[in-house]
Amino acid sequence: MTGLCTGRVAVVTGAGRGLGRAHALALAAEGARVVVNDLGVGLDGTGGASGPAQEVVDEIRAGGGEAVAHAGDIATSDGAASLIAAAVDTFGRLDTLVNNAGFLRDRMLVNLDEDDWDAVMRVHLKGHFLTLKHAAAHWRAEAKAGRTPAARVVNTSSGAGLLGSVGQGNYSAAKAGIVGLTLVAAAEMGRYGVQVNAIAPAARTRMTEQTFADAMAAPEPGGFDAMAPENVSPLVVWLGSADSAGVTGRVFEAEGGRITVMEGWRPGPTADKGARWTPAEAGEATRKLLADALRPQPVYGAR
Repeated sequence: MTGLCTGRVAVVTGAGRGLGRAHALALAAEGARVVVNDLGVGLDGTGGASGPAQEVVDEIRAGGGEAVAHAGDIATSDGAASLIAAAVDTFGRLDTLVNNAGFLRDRMLVNLDEDDWDAVMRVHLKGHFLTLKHAAAHWRAEAKAGRTPAARVVNTSSGAGLLGSVGQGNYSAAKAGIVGLTLVAAAEMGRYGVQVNAIAPAARTRMTEQTFADAMAAPEPGGFDAMAPENVSPLVVWLGSADSAGVTGRVFEAEGGRITVMEGWRPGPTADKGARWTPAEAGEATRKLLADALRPQPVYGAR
């Protein structure tokens, strides 16, 4: 390891298992002191135990690193505030926030209960917002005190948020919202020395190994495990380091050995009449524009 994050303090949410665990271990391996947040809930967000977070902390410490566990609910203001305070109070600073916590409650839209919609929005989108809000307040205060940080935020979106995913209307909407939040935060927080980016990872976790069982299957012994969550973490570590200076407001797909810069919505073919269209004219013009436009990528699971 190169010590890319030596001297930095990182917070990782949902770090007891899967991608979050891999990120926490990778940050620690590069020298970061890590606050490992995890509620220890089930795949659907129910239950809870402090064990997973402490196990990752124990693993980091066994490797010679420094880490503390945090079992607070980051989708509450008090929980998010206590998470940021845990970093500052324990290690004296905060440099990197990795928002990763989440769970699934998959249903087709006609079967999706309001409670399942609210629960997924709460942990994914509200959980990102609250940790970001409290971290931003800390970094703004540091900047105003003349200690402008080289702060980094890595948010976690998904291919479902970029393209949609059948049976995951709540999850897709939350993950798309995270992209919008990332763009706004990058624009607002740059003046305080904060860079904000997002990743859309593909990896084998509790959330994907059943939903996308065929794609997430482990390889034959000795083969490259393209779906191992550890493949995503190097990009997260780099984005969370001072070495990523100048990179902000970006979204990256990460899968196996592949990193892709996602380019998002850009203006395509345009028609301007210079006056109000009739409905028939608008329809005719739109069909002509669509004929010249790029075809959208298919929604995951669409038939």
